[in-house]
Amino acid sequence: MNLLLNTAISELDNIKVGEVFLVKELFVGYKWNRLSKAVRTNIGILFISQVRDDPSLNLTILPKTASNHQKYKKNSIVHKKIK
Repeated sequence: MNLLLNTAISELDNIKVGEVFLVKELFVGYKWNRLSKAVRTNIGILFISQVRDDPSLNLTILPKTASNHQKYKKNSIVHKKIK
């Protein structure tokens, strides 16, 4: 599961500042569609938790869509921590 979360976080580099997005948009469509609903839900839960815990991601959590998908907005360029 951490690999999928890391994939989503690394894809934030491809999101423009001010852009609104859903977690599923951080994955290639066919890869996202091949994941079970339970796995997709868990990725969403892990992602929102990561956004709340890591202010350096510079993301705003927006209201959910009509279909209950969580929206996010990129506030600035993501500066990754060097380990």
